Amino acid sequence: MAVKITDICISCGSCIDECPVEAIVDDSDNPTGEDIYYVYADKCVECVGHNDEPACATACPTDGCIVWSDVVEGQPSRDDIGADLRSGNTPAVS
Repeated sequence: MAVKITDICISCGSCIDECPVEAIVDDSDNPTGEDIYYVYADKCVECVGHNDEPACATACPTDGCIVWSDVVEGQPSRDDIGADLRSGNTPAVS
């Protein structure tokens, strides 16, 4: 997964509207069954080639809701985001 949405999500839909590759689904379509929005790792491109930073995180009104997560092999990712920031706790935008 490139970015993920944490459980502090308020389900406003801003991230879904802004994702250029339609990698985000709402809680009713979350394949894990959790009541939270979900980012499909095999679709997320961290907005490389689309925006300067992940559009979902820029659009999100909840600070720290969208965080960096593991890189998926074969998917674009931001070279300047190292493994130390991909712990699932570091906000994708500050």
